Amino acid sequence: MSSVSRSLRRRFSPRLRWKHLLLIPLLLLSVFYLIPMYVMLATGFKSFAEVSLQTMWDLPSGLHMDNFASAYAKLSPYLWNSLTMVIPAAVISSIVGSVNGFVLAKWKFRGADLIFPLILFGMFIPYQSILIPLVEFMKTIGLQGSLAGLVLAHVIYGIPITTLTFRNYYAGIPKELVEAARMDGAGLLGVYRHILLPISVPAFVVVLIWQFTSAWNDFLFAVALTGSRNWPITVALNNMAGSQIIAWNEQMAGSFLAALPTLLVYIFLGRYFLRGLLAGALKG
Repeated sequence: MSSVSRSLRRRFSPRLRWKHLLLIPLLLLSVFYLIPMYVMLATGFKSFAEVSLQTMWDLPSGLHMDNFASAYAKLSPYLWNSLTMVIPAAVISSIVGSVNGFVLAKWKFRGADLIFPLILFGMFIPYQSILIPLVEFMKTIGLQGSLAGLVLAHVIYGIPITTLTFRNYYAGIPKELVEAARMDGAGLLGVYRHILLPISVPAFVVVLIWQFTSAWNDFLFAVALTGSRNWPITVALNNMAGSQIIAWNEQMAGSFLAALPTLLVYIFLGRYFLRGLLAGALKG
Protein backbone atom coordinates (compact mmCIF):
# COMPACT_ATOMS: atom_id res chain seq x y z
CA MET A 1 0.00 0.00 0.00
CA SER A 2 2.88 2.29 0.73
CA SER A 3 4.32 1.74 -2.74
CA VAL A 4 0.96 2.70 -4.26
CA SER A 5 0.80 5.89 -2.22
CA ARG A 6 4.34 6.79 -3.20
CA SER A 7 3.43 6.26 -6.85
CA LEU A 8 0.38 8.49 -6.50
CA ARG A 9 2.41 11.18 -4.78
CA ARG A 10 4.95 11.12 -7.59
CA ARG A 11 2.19 11.28 -10.18
CA PHE A 12 0.52 14.29 -8.60
CA SER A 13 3.59 16.06 -7.30
CA PRO A 14 3.74 19.86 -7.87
CA ARG A 15 6.68 19.51 -10.23
CA LEU A 16 4.81 17.11 -12.50
CA ARG A 17 1.67 19.26 -12.40
CA TRP A 18 3.65 22.31 -13.52
CA LYS A 19 5.31 20.22 -16.21
CA HIS A 20 1.92 19.26 -17.63
CA LEU A 21 0.64 22.81 -17.35
CA LEU A 22 3.56 23.97 -19.51
CA LEU A 23 2.22 21.78 -22.30
CA ILE A 24 -0.85 24.01 -22.62
CA PRO A 25 0.95 27.14 -23.95
CA LEU A 26 3.11 24.92 -26.15
CA LEU A 27 -0.01 23.37 -27.63
CA LEU A 28 -1.61 26.78 -28.16
CA LEU A 29 1.53 28.10 -29.86
CA SER A 30 1.63 25.03 -32.11
CA VAL A 31 -1.96 25.64 -33.17
CA PHE A 32 -1.19 29.33 -33.77
CA TYR A 33 1.73 28.51 -36.06
CA LEU A 34 -0.27 25.85 -37.92
CA ILE A 35 -3.17 28.21 -38.71
CA PRO A 36 -1.50 29.58 -41.91
CA MET A 37 -0.90 26.01 -43.07
CA TYR A 38 -4.58 25.21 -42.53
CA VAL A 39 -5.73 28.28 -44.46
CA MET A 40 -3.30 27.52 -47.28
CA LEU A 41 -4.38 23.90 -47.67
CA ALA A 42 -8.10 24.64 -47.21
CA THR A 43 -7.96 27.35 -49.89
CA GLY A 44 -5.82 25.19 -52.16
CA PHE A 45 -8.47 22.46 -52.22
CA LYS A 46 -11.39 24.85 -52.89
CA SER A 47 -12.88 25.73 -56.25
CA PHE A 48 -12.53 29.29 -57.50
CA ALA A 49 -16.21 30.01 -56.66
CA GLU A 50 -15.65 29.06 -53.00
CA VAL A 51 -12.73 31.43 -52.40
CA SER A 52 -13.61 34.57 -50.44
CA LEU A 53 -12.69 36.30 -47.21
CA GLN A 54 -16.01 35.30 -45.69
CA THR A 55 -15.39 31.58 -46.26
CA MET A 56 -11.66 31.64 -45.60
CA TRP A 57 -11.97 29.41 -42.51
CA ASP A 58 -14.50 27.00 -44.04
CA LEU A 59 -13.50 23.55 -45.18
CA PRO A 60 -13.64 22.96 -48.96
CA SER A 61 -16.70 21.27 -50.39
CA GLY A 62 -14.44 18.77 -52.12
CA LEU A 63 -10.80 18.05 -52.90
CA HIS A 64 -10.11 19.98 -56.10
CA MET A 65 -6.77 18.43 -57.04
CA ASP A 66 -6.79 20.28 -60.35
CA ASN A 67 -5.50 23.35 -58.46
CA PHE A 68 -2.36 21.47 -57.51
CA ALA A 69 -1.99 19.99 -60.98
CA SER A 70 -2.27 23.42 -62.58
CA ALA A 71 0.13 24.99 -60.08
CA TYR A 72 2.66 22.18 -60.60
CA ALA A 73 2.48 22.56 -64.38
CA LYS A 74 3.35 26.25 -64.01
CA LEU A 75 6.05 25.83 -61.37
CA SER A 76 7.76 22.59 -62.41
CA PRO A 77 10.23 24.22 -64.85
CA TYR A 78 11.45 26.47 -62.04
CA LEU A 79 11.65 23.67 -59.49
CA TRP A 80 14.74 22.34 -61.23
CA ASN A 81 16.26 25.83 -61.16
CA SER A 82 15.85 25.91 -57.39
CA LEU A 83 17.41 22.49 -56.94
CA THR A 84 20.27 23.38 -59.26
CA MET A 85 20.93 26.48 -57.18
CA VAL A 86 20.28 25.24 -53.65
CA ILE A 87 22.31 22.03 -53.60
CA PRO A 88 25.66 23.51 -54.76
CA ALA A 89 25.17 26.59 -52.58
CA ALA A 90 24.56 24.49 -49.46
CA VAL A 91 27.39 22.04 -50.13
CA ILE A 92 30.04 24.59 -51.10
CA SER A 93 29.29 26.99 -48.23
CA SER A 94 29.35 24.05 -45.80
CA ILE A 95 32.75 22.85 -47.02
CA VAL A 96 34.23 26.35 -46.93
CA GLY A 97 32.79 26.93 -43.47
CA SER A 98 34.24 23.63 -42.27
CA VAL A 99 37.74 24.52 -43.44
CA ASN A 100 37.45 28.02 -41.98
CA GLY A 101 36.21 26.66 -38.68
CA PHE A 102 39.07 24.17 -38.48
CA VAL A 103 41.72 26.79 -39.18
CA LEU A 104 40.25 29.30 -36.72
CA ALA A 105 39.73 26.71 -33.97
CA LYS A 106 42.87 24.57 -34.21
CA TRP A 107 45.47 26.72 -35.94
CA LYS A 108 46.26 29.79 -33.89
CA PHE A 109 47.93 32.39 -36.08
CA ARG A 110 48.46 36.11 -35.81
CA GLY A 111 45.27 37.98 -36.60
CA ALA A 112 42.92 35.01 -36.06
CA ASP A 113 41.09 36.85 -33.27
CA LEU A 114 40.46 39.73 -35.70
CA ILE A 115 39.54 37.67 -38.76
CA PHE A 116 36.86 35.64 -36.96
CA PRO A 117 34.79 38.68 -35.84
CA LEU A 118 35.14 40.20 -39.31
CA ILE A 119 33.72 37.02 -40.85
CA LEU A 120 30.85 37.02 -38.36
CA PHE A 121 30.11 40.64 -39.23
CA GLY A 122 28.78 39.36 -42.56
CA MET A 123 25.84 37.78 -40.71
CA PHE A 124 24.53 41.21 -39.75
CA ILE A 125 24.70 42.88 -43.17
CA PRO A 126 21.15 43.23 -44.54
CA TYR A 127 20.53 41.96 -48.06
CA GLN A 128 19.04 45.29 -49.09
CA SER A 129 22.13 47.31 -48.18
CA ILE A 130 24.41 45.48 -50.62
CA LEU A 131 21.89 44.63 -53.35
CA ILE A 132 22.87 47.36 -55.85
CA PRO A 133 26.66 46.83 -55.49
CA LEU A 134 26.07 43.08 -55.74
CA VAL A 135 24.11 43.41 -58.99
CA GLU A 136 26.83 45.67 -60.46
CA PHE A 137 29.51 43.20 -59.37
CA MET A 138 27.66 40.30 -61.02
CA LYS A 139 27.41 42.32 -64.22
CA THR A 140 31.16 42.98 -64.11
CA ILE A 141 32.07 39.31 -63.80
CA GLY A 142 29.40 38.21 -66.30
CA LEU A 143 27.15 36.28 -63.92
CA GLN A 144 24.16 38.63 -63.82
CA GLY A 145 20.97 36.80 -64.79
CA SER A 146 22.43 33.32 -64.25
CA LEU A 147 22.00 30.70 -61.58
CA ALA A 148 25.76 30.64 -61.05
CA GLY A 149 25.66 34.21 -59.77
CA LEU A 150 22.86 33.32 -57.35
CA VAL A 151 24.84 30.30 -56.12
CA LEU A 152 27.87 32.52 -55.54
CA ALA A 153 25.81 35.03 -53.57
CA HIS A 154 24.37 32.34 -51.28
CA VAL A 155 27.79 30.72 -50.79
CA ILE A 156 29.34 34.02 -49.71
CA TYR A 157 26.40 34.98 -47.50
CA GLY A 158 26.40 31.51 -45.93
CA ILE A 159 30.09 31.52 -44.97
CA PRO A 160 29.66 33.47 -41.68
CA ILE A 161 27.06 31.12 -40.17
CA THR A 162 28.81 27.95 -41.40
CA THR A 163 32.18 29.22 -40.11
CA LEU A 164 30.67 30.01 -36.72
CA THR A 165 29.03 26.59 -36.51
CA PHE A 166 32.15 24.61 -37.39
CA ARG A 167 34.52 26.80 -35.39
CA ASN A 168 32.49 26.28 -32.22
CA TYR A 169 32.11 22.58 -32.98
CA TYR A 170 35.84 22.05 -33.51
CA ALA A 171 36.69 24.15 -30.46
CA GLY A 172 35.07 21.47 -28.30
CA ILE A 173 37.35 18.72 -29.64
CA PRO A 174 40.25 17.97 -27.24
CA LYS A 175 43.63 19.39 -28.20
CA GLU A 176 45.24 16.09 -27.26
CA LEU A 177 43.55 14.41 -30.22
CA VAL A 178 45.02 16.92 -32.65
CA GLU A 179 48.44 16.87 -30.98
CA ALA A 180 48.54 13.07 -31.14
CA ALA A 181 47.85 13.19 -34.88
CA ARG A 182 50.59 15.80 -35.36
CA MET A 183 53.05 13.62 -33.43
CA ASP A 184 52.19 10.74 -35.76
CA GLY A 185 53.30 12.88 -38.70
CA ALA A 186 49.99 14.26 -39.93
CA GLY A 187 50.13 17.75 -41.39
CA LEU A 188 47.51 20.44 -41.05
CA LEU A 189 45.35 19.08 -43.86
CA GLY A 190 45.98 15.52 -42.68
CA VAL A 191 44.58 16.34 -39.24
CA TYR A 192 41.53 17.89 -40.84
CA ARG A 193 40.95 15.09 -43.33
CA HIS A 194 41.62 12.06 -41.13
CA ILE A 195 40.67 13.28 -37.63
CA LEU A 196 38.19 16.14 -37.68
CA LEU A 197 36.28 15.60 -40.92
CA PRO A 198 35.02 12.08 -40.04
CA ILE A 199 33.54 13.32 -36.75
CA SER A 200 31.96 16.44 -38.27
CA VAL A 201 28.74 14.80 -39.44
CA PRO A 202 26.51 16.50 -36.80
CA ALA A 203 27.84 19.95 -37.74
CA PHE A 204 27.46 19.23 -41.46
CA VAL A 205 23.85 18.16 -40.94
CA VAL A 206 23.09 21.44 -39.14
CA VAL A 207 24.66 23.74 -41.74
CA LEU A 208 23.38 21.79 -44.76
CA ILE A 209 19.79 21.96 -43.53
CA TRP A 210 20.18 25.60 -42.56
CA GLN A 211 21.71 26.60 -45.89
CA PHE A 212 19.24 24.52 -47.90
CA THR A 213 16.20 26.19 -46.33
CA SER A 214 17.78 29.67 -46.38
CA ALA A 215 18.64 29.49 -50.08
CA TRP A 216 15.38 27.78 -51.05
CA ASN A 217 13.22 30.43 -49.38
CA ASP A 218 15.20 33.40 -50.70
CA PHE A 219 13.34 35.84 -52.90
CA LEU A 220 15.29 39.12 -52.93
CA PHE A 221 18.58 37.81 -54.33
CA ALA A 222 16.68 35.51 -56.67
CA VAL A 223 14.56 38.25 -58.26
CA ALA A 224 17.53 40.66 -58.55
CA LEU A 225 20.23 38.28 -59.82
CA THR A 226 18.38 35.95 -62.21
CA GLY A 227 16.54 36.33 -65.48
CA SER A 228 13.12 34.94 -66.34
CA ARG A 229 14.58 31.67 -67.66
CA ASN A 230 16.54 31.07 -64.45
CA TRP A 231 13.95 32.08 -61.87
CA PRO A 232 13.85 29.88 -58.76
CA ILE A 233 10.48 28.62 -57.64
CA THR A 234 9.92 31.50 -55.17
CA VAL A 235 10.07 34.10 -57.94
CA ALA A 236 7.94 31.97 -60.26
CA LEU A 237 5.35 31.62 -57.50
CA ASN A 238 5.15 35.40 -57.14
CA ASN A 239 4.54 35.74 -60.87
CA MET A 240 1.69 33.21 -60.90
CA ALA A 241 -0.67 35.94 -59.74
CA GLY A 242 -2.59 37.57 -62.57
CA SER A 243 -2.64 41.32 -63.10
CA GLN A 244 -6.45 41.61 -62.83
CA ILE A 245 -7.77 38.52 -61.04
CA ILE A 246 -5.81 36.31 -58.65
CA ALA A 247 -6.87 32.68 -58.46
CA TRP A 248 -6.16 32.30 -54.75
CA ASN A 249 -6.95 28.59 -54.73
CA GLU A 250 -4.29 27.93 -57.35
CA GLN A 251 -1.92 30.40 -55.68
CA MET A 252 -2.25 28.63 -52.34
CA ALA A 253 -1.75 25.26 -53.98
CA GLY A 254 1.43 26.59 -55.58
CA SER A 255 2.57 27.99 -52.22
CA PHE A 256 2.22 24.58 -50.64
CA LEU A 257 4.18 22.94 -53.47
CA ALA A 258 6.93 25.55 -53.12
CA ALA A 259 7.13 25.00 -49.36
CA LEU A 260 6.94 21.21 -49.57
CA PRO A 261 10.71 20.48 -50.05
CA THR A 262 11.76 22.41 -46.95
CA LEU A 263 8.82 20.93 -45.04
CA LEU A 264 9.95 17.41 -45.95
CA VAL A 265 13.54 18.23 -45.00
CA TYR A 266 12.50 19.18 -41.48
CA ILE A 267 10.03 16.30 -41.14
CA PHE A 268 12.56 13.61 -42.08
CA LEU A 269 15.82 15.26 -41.01
CA GLY A 270 14.65 17.46 -38.15
CA ARG A 271 15.78 14.99 -35.49
CA TYR A 272 19.28 14.95 -36.98
CA PHE A 273 19.24 18.74 -36.98
CA LEU A 274 18.43 18.74 -33.26
CA ARG A 275 21.07 16.09 -32.58
CA GLY A 276 23.62 18.26 -34.34
CA LEU A 277 22.68 21.23 -32.19
CA LEU A 278 22.85 19.16 -29.02
CA ALA A 279 26.20 17.72 -30.09
CA GLY A 280 27.66 21.20 -29.79
CA ALA A 281 27.30 22.54 -33.29
CA LEU A 282 26.15 25.95 -32.06
CA LYS A 283 27.87 26.01 -28.69
CA GLY A 284 30.90 28.01 -27.86
